[in-house]
Amino acid sequence: MRKLRMGMVGGGTGSFMGGVHRKASAMDGMIELVCGAFSSTLEKSRETGKSLYLPEDRCYGSFEEMIRSEKQLPEGERMDFVTIVTPNHLHFEPAKIALENGFHVVCDKPMTLTVEEAETLEKLVKETGLLFALTHNYTGNAMVKQARKMVENGELGDIRKIHVQYLQGWMAAELSEQAAIKPWRADPSKSGVGGSLADIGTHADNLVSYITGTRITEIAADLGRIGEGRVLDNDGNILFRMQNGAKGTMSISQIAVGEENDLSIRVYGSKGSVQWNQEDSTRLYVKWVDKPEQTLTPDGNAIYDDVRAVSRIPKGHPEGYLEAFATIYRSFAEHLMSVLDGHPVRQPDYPSVHDGVQGVRFIHAAVKSDAENSAWVSL
Repeated sequence: MRKLRMGMVGGGTGSFMGGVHRKASAMDGMIELVCGAFSSTLEKSRETGKSLYLPEDRCYGSFEEMIRSEKQLPEGERMDFVTIVTPNHLHFEPAKIALENGFHVVCDKPMTLTVEEAETLEKLVKETGLLFALTHNYTGNAMVKQARKMVENGELGDIRKIHVQYLQGWMAAELSEQAAIKPWRADPSKSGVGGSLADIGTHADNLVSYITGTRITEIAADLGRIGEGRVLDNDGNILFRMQNGAKGTMSISQIAVGEENDLSIRVYGSKGSVQWNQEDSTRLYVKWVDKPEQTLTPDGNAIYDDVRAVSRIPKGHPEGYLEAFATIYRSFAEHLMSVLDGHPVRQPDYPSVHDGVQGVRFIHAAVKSDAENSAWVSL
């Protein structure tokens, strides 16, 4: 019975995602940050480490040095897993080297830039038996889990139609202004072939699969690169087909002026439907063929016990972004603790390396479809 020891790649001073991951991983008291390669230089990494009260000798100048040095420490001191919070192009190598050296991995999405890289990580996870979590944090919301459970238990009947959207407006400015905010997102060598597809489209894709329990198999995408100098997509409309025969629509945009973080999903079955919106994350709206509409809330009536357990505070107290992230970390930590204890859980509830492969395939299929005048492309 001890806290798990986490090492971090990326997340240096000024990094938004670094702070999110550190706060979320610490929320349930199961994980502590013990080391990091926070920046591209040793000096900057140590500056970040100092602000986090880490010993100087556990702050490294590169992820290669961190993994090599931590592996040489006694088992009772070295990190248990690596969290990767770098830009997209720096996900693959740290994850690959960590797995090859016996360390479990938590990684931001999209998992890699290419399908080949994603499949390499999937193969490594299978060969090593190590754990791999992908931080599709919205699956950590209690009401998303309630929707998933209702579908799984057949309450909505046969799933027939899905509509999902993820709309933001922060890229509506000119390219120069966008680059000043997040410069690597405008660079295909660092972001990959997808722009908004990689940033928010993968969340929409994952949410559809998570709630319905079935994957998208084909897509027809019409992408926009709106604004002078745009290279990567910042807008898109996608038709998709599911494994179970259901069909759906997806709308993603980062140039939707006035939108903040409007991720929402509607799932329609033969008996009922559910609707969830991230900006109102503690409410799940349920509509029935033959009963009045319901509004479900965490820790409220008609909530499954294992969903209720995800909520940390009494009903009426809003939980959101950080708590959902923390749920991913808690599920991963519970799984890893059970593995270290010799009693691994059978079906851990967090996005895995397989979801990572699906996400990268989704990005590349959408880009291919768009290049072929929105032709249907298989994932």
